[in-house]
Amino acid sequence: MTEHTSTLAPFRHDVFRSVWIANIASNFGTIIQGVGAAWMMTLISDSADLVALVQAAAAAPIMLFSTLSGAIADNFNRRRVMLVGQGFMLAVSVMLVVTAWFGGLTPWLLLAFTFLLGCGTALNNPSWQASVGDMVPRADLPAAVLLNGLGFNITRSLGPAIGGVIVAFAGGVGAFVFNAFSYLPIMTVLMRWRPSIPESPLPREPLIIAIGAGLRYVAMSPNIGKVLLRAAISGGGSVAILALLPLVARDILQGGPLLYGVMLGFFGAGAVFAALFSSGIREKLSAEWSIRLCFIGFAICTTIIALSTTAWITCPALMIGGACWVLSTSFFNVTVQLSTPRWVLGRTLSLYQTAMFSGVALGSWIWGLFAEQHGTSDALLIASCWLVAGGALGFFPRLALPQQKELNLDPLNRWKEPHLALDVTPRSGPIVINIEYIIREEDTAEFLNVMLERRRIRRRDGARHWSLARDLEDPTLWYESYRTPTWMDYIRHNHRMTHADAVVGEHIRRLHAGTEPPRIHRTIERPVKWNEVVAPSSKGMVDLHH
Repeated sequence: MTEHTSTLAPFRHDVFRSVWIANIASNFGTIIQGVGAAWMMTLISDSADLVALVQAAAAAPIMLFSTLSGAIADNFNRRRVMLVGQGFMLAVSVMLVVTAWFGGLTPWLLLAFTFLLGCGTALNNPSWQASVGDMVPRADLPAAVLLNGLGFNITRSLGPAIGGVIVAFAGGVGAFVFNAFSYLPIMTVLMRWRPSIPESPLPREPLIIAIGAGLRYVAMSPNIGKVLLRAAISGGGSVAILALLPLVARDILQGGPLLYGVMLGFFGAGAVFAALFSSGIREKLSAEWSIRLCFIGFAICTTIIALSTTAWITCPALMIGGACWVLSTSFFNVTVQLSTPRWVLGRTLSLYQTAMFSGVALGSWIWGLFAEQHGTSDALLIASCWLVAGGALGFFPRLALPQQKELNLDPLNRWKEPHLALDVTPRSGPIVINIEYIIREEDTAEFLNVMLERRRIRRRDGARHWSLARDLEDPTLWYESYRTPTWMDYIRHNHRMTHADAVVGEHIRRLHAGTEPPRIHRTIERPVKWNEVVAPSSKGMVDLHH
C-alpha cells in the first residue's frame, strides 16, 4: 500500500467520510466566526489585551470543563452528546447575531459569547475525538486523526480569506450569520448516524467518580503525562502567533481585515502542506524528534513575524507555523489515542485538551499583556524564546515523548464473576483481594521487577492500598494485596484489563512455581462491634449492603 493510499484509507468508511465533509462546513463557520470576533474587537476596543483575550475566551472553557466533558463522553451516548453541544453552539450563535445586528455588542459581551461558544466546543470535542475510533478500525486511526487535522486546516487555509472578505463587505455580523448556518450539516449527519457500539455490562459511573478514574488513569500513565506537559508548553508558546496576529496585521503591516484573513490563510496552507507529508515524517523520525523540530519551527516563525515589516516575508513565515501546528497536534493526539483503552478514552482526550488549551488560554493572556506593555514585536520575540526552551526539554529523558507502539488496548474480556457464598450487592465493601504466589529464590529479582508494573496497572485501574508481602516462615510464598471500595468497583477493575495488560499477568504466572494457579482470596471487611456482627455467613442470611 502506498503512503498516499494509507493516508486516505479512512475515507473508505462511509460514516467517517460523511462526518468529515460535514465538519468541513462547521470548521469554516468556526474560523470565519473567529475572524469576525477578533476583528470586531479591534473596532470596538483599542486594548491589545482585550484583542488577545478573544483567543483566551474561546480556549478557557476547554481548559475548565473538558475533564467533565470527557467523563460525559465515556458514560453517555457520544452521538447524542455531540448533538447537544452542536445545538447549544447554534443557539448561542443566533443570540450573537441578534445582539450584533441591533448594535448592542460591547467588548465584554463579545468575550462572553465567545466563551459560551467555547463551552459548546468543550462539551463536543471529547465525544467527537473519542468517536473517531467508532468510525474507523484501529489500524486506520492515525490516518483518521491526521485527516481530521487536514480537514480543519483546509478550512483554515481558505476560511480566513473568506472571513476577511465577509468582514470587509458585511461586517462582523455577516461572519456570525455564516457561523450559525454552519452547524446544520454536522447536526444532520449526526442525527442520521447510528453507530454499532456494544453496550457495557456495567452500570454508568457517577460523574465525580468517573472524573476521578480518568485523573487516576492519566496520573498512573507516565507516557501520557509527558504528552500533556509538552502539549501545554507547545500551546502556550505557539498561540502567540494567532493571538497577536490581528495586531501584526493592523499595527506592524498597516493592513485591514482582508490582510488578516490572508495571513491566516497562509498559516492554514502550511498546515495542509505538512499534513500531506506527515506519514513520511512519522516513519523517518521518532515522536520526540518530530516535536522538537515543531518547537524550533514555531520559534523561527514567531521570530520572523516579530522582525518583519512586510507581508511578503510574514506570510511565508506563517506557513512554517501552520505546518508545525498540524504536525505537533496530530502527533500529540495520536500518541494519546494509541496509549489509551476505549473505557477511558474520552476522559484522557479531555485531559489532553485541558493541557493544550490551558497553555493556549494562559499564553493568549500573557502575550497580550506583554504586547500591551512592551509592544507586539517584543512579545513575539519572548514567545520565541519560550518555544526554544520547550523544544530543549525533550533532551531530558524523563520529559521526552515515548516512541509510539502498537498496543492492543481492546478489553481482555477473560474475567468471569466468581460464585460467592455471601449475598453481596454491588455497593457491598470494602473488598480486599489477596493473591498467593510461589516464587523460586532465583526468580525473586525478576518477580519484583514485574510486580512494579503490576502495581502501576492495579492502581491505575482503580485498586487501592496495593501491597506485596513475603512469608517469613516460607520465603517462597508471596502475597499481593489490594482493595476496592465496593464489589462493583472490583468488577470494573477486572473489566478494565486489556490485552496489553495481560502480558504482565502472563509473565507473573510463568514465574509462579506452584502446580496450581495463584490462589485468590476475595474478602470483605466487616466491623467488629458486637452489635454490628452478624453470626450467619451463608448466602441469603446476611446483608452486606453499605
